[in-house]
Amino acid sequence: MAVIGFIGLGHMGGPMSANLVKGGHEVRGFDLVPAALEAAEATGVTPAGSIAEAVAGADAVITMLPGGKQLLECYDQVLGAASPETLLIDSSTVDVADARKAHERAAEAGFGSVDAPVSGGTAGAEAGTLTFMVGGTEENYNRAQPVLEPMARKVIHCGGPGNGQVTKMCNNLVLGASMIAVSEAFVLGERLGVSHQALYDVVSISTGQCWSLTTNCPVPGLVETSRANHDYEPGFAAALMLKDLKLAASAAEQSGTDAAIGRLATELYQRFNDEGGAGFDFGAIIKSVREHSGH
Repeated sequence: MAVIGFIGLGHMGGPMSANLVKGGHEVRGFDLVPAALEAAEATGVTPAGSIAEAVAGADAVITMLPGGKQLLECYDQVLGAASPETLLIDSSTVDVADARKAHERAAEAGFGSVDAPVSGGTAGAEAGTLTFMVGGTEENYNRAQPVLEPMARKVIHCGGPGNGQVTKMCNNLVLGASMIAVSEAFVLGERLGVSHQALYDVVSISTGQCWSLTTNCPVPGLVETSRANHDYEPGFAAALMLKDLKLAASAAEQSGTDAAIGRLATELYQRFNDEGGAGFDFGAIIKSVREHSGH
């Protein structure tokens, strides 16, 4: 059993910390939102009054925060309160530069660290079936693996510091673009007289098959796990998809990569967010496709 400090107990961090408790670990959690802390306490997490209290004496510290600014601010406190042998695991989705800066700060203070963003959304967090994309040294990856396993289906080493974030950006570029394509296909089919069920039955076993169709289908009633069945209550909010696509677009520009589809997907999710879609699941972009289709 390890002692784990968990910072950030929101839609993802809450169920992740609960699975660590189920895995036999002692988890001390901290969040700025009292309701999140109370919900985590109900799952067996020990609430902490501060970041310092959560990380003191911990074997590992996991952060799940909104962005790079919050991560670096959090590390300012973590590095002064944790023990030198503590492993730092960041599962936030942040800019590659911020991830690598966090690694540098940790190393300068004598800490081992990995960036370990996730794929799987809130459903994966609740079920303990997340995919962790880990960036860091082989040694720190090996140290992180047993900590991550109670929350994971897969824990994959993607290379050196920051490479977990690179892999996450690439994955979500594919995810965002494929959801738009699936949404356009359904709208095209319905406007030309093909039923949703018929289109799903064909594409789900054909060359267009993808996660955006068979797990998070943007049309309700076809896939049990889809957030469309719950009025697009977010498993992965459109605002977060836009954030990840912007990170990918920025990385593509900085690296000289011709990512035309990524740029277009970013523009379309920006439009959807501007239209009020930010708080809905990213699959709700099908509404935007319908609204912008001619009559």
